[in-house]
Amino acid sequence: MLAESETVPPAETPLTEVRMRAAVAARDAGFDGRFVYAVRSTGVYCRPGCPSRAARPENLSFHAGPAEAEAAGFRPCRRCRPDAAAPSERQAETITRACRLIEAAEAPPSLDALARAAGLSPFHFHRMFKAVTGVTPRAYAQAHRAARAADSLAEGRSVTESVYAAGYGAPSRFYADGAERLGMSPSAYRRGGAGERLSFATGPCALGLVLVAATERGLCAILLGDDAEALRRELTARFPRAEIAAAEAGFAATVAAVVRLVEAPGAAFDLPLDIGGTAFQQRVWQALRRIPAGSTATYADIARAIGAPAAVRAVAMACGANALAVAIPCHRVVRSDGALSGYRWGTARKAALLAREGVER
Repeated sequence: MLAESETVPPAETPLTEVRMRAAVAARDAGFDGRFVYAVRSTGVYCRPGCPSRAARPENLSFHAGPAEAEAAGFRPCRRCRPDAAAPSERQAETITRACRLIEAAEAPPSLDALARAAGLSPFHFHRMFKAVTGVTPRAYAQAHRAARAADSLAEGRSVTESVYAAGYGAPSRFYADGAERLGMSPSAYRRGGAGERLSFATGPCALGLVLVAATERGLCAILLGDDAEALRRELTARFPRAEIAAAEAGFAATVAAVVRLVEAPGAAFDLPLDIGGTAFQQRVWQALRRIPAGSTATYADIARAIGAPAAVRAVAMACGANALAVAIPCHRVVRSDGALSGYRWGTARKAALLAREGVER
């Protein structure tokens, strides 16, 4: 996890031949997928991170991707397989299959069983699983089992029935961490979130409308849009079991502070936030809050910053799950080529927020 003083580095600047030569010389796999290089003396092309013997600098040429290199008459390296899916993508596919096995099992599979199914050693599998998902296989299984129990509780089944149906050996195992995983006791959860109350209000801002919602602990949602009812539906979808009510008049000062943040997204913002999410999502969101105003970072930058360099897709999903627009600045995350990627509240709003921070597109 990042220290308070650390910031996420800005997004990669456009590639130059100097940078590409440096990446090849360092065998920097972080550039894999951004370009390939070809060796005139051997007629092959490789990924930047290829471990093959270094070629003479004057024999190198650089290409945007496999298609361009092959059009120039080069063939793919058999060692680094630049024409195949990147190693990170193959790892993600392997771990996705493992996740499906965990989700389909009545009881959490053992580490050895999951590793055998993946064709890997337990050590290698465990390390890969955590790099891709941000959690261990055991933690993933526990979270999924708790989610199954939560769904059963929400459907009105008894606590005991829900706990055993989810695969817990005894109710005590679930009660031990029920409050932590559900945000309340299992019985309160079954009653639809008794005690959890959200207050909200909607107001105009420079980007249309903004809906601001809060619990007694702090802001839990800042949503952008053009239609007040659509924003209300989005809030309900995000917090389906909470009691949601219009805020009292005093909440107007909170909405005004959020509107000022939208107007000047690089300004200081000290209102308390009630940030939920999984442990991995919270790590990503904390990293987003450390991107300096006026700067951008790529999904890969964030993945490296939280110590999970292979978890680029998981980082993108965590950005998409962010419910606190601008306060958790997922608008500062861009694609590896510097282009704007998807933004839950529209790429036009993303561009406008960046422009207000002085980021030129």
